Amino acid sequence: QVHLVESGGGLVQAGGSLRLSCAASGSTFSINFMGWYRQAPGKQRELVAGVGRGGDLNYAESVKGRFTIFRDNAKNTVYLQMNSLNVEDTAVYYCRALKNGFEHWGQGTQVTVSS
Repeated sequence: QVHLVESGGGLVQAGGSLRLSCAASGSTFSINFMGWYRQAPGKQRELVAGVGRGGDLNYAESVKGRFTIFRDNAKNTVYLQMNSLNVEDTAVYYCRALKNGFEHWGQGTQVTVSS
């Protein structure tokens, strides 16, 4: 079992920055993919950014150039650096990990961007 704990959410003004962290514990060996998703009220959960174990990256178009995902395999932690935040980024952000075809989710952390 993989246990994910997110941190770093909060309230920030438009144009500001936040860094989210997701620490994995438990059976973390051979986690293949770690990523960040978000879900705004009334909307479906969507991929924000993901990173494979080999470092391959993918981003949602809406965050390219503003958000950066990076992964510390030694610490089993993935980070999401979010810059130039806007009100459309307001959502609950979730961490997801894939291992051996099974997915694991964190509890989510709220990010609120005020205008």
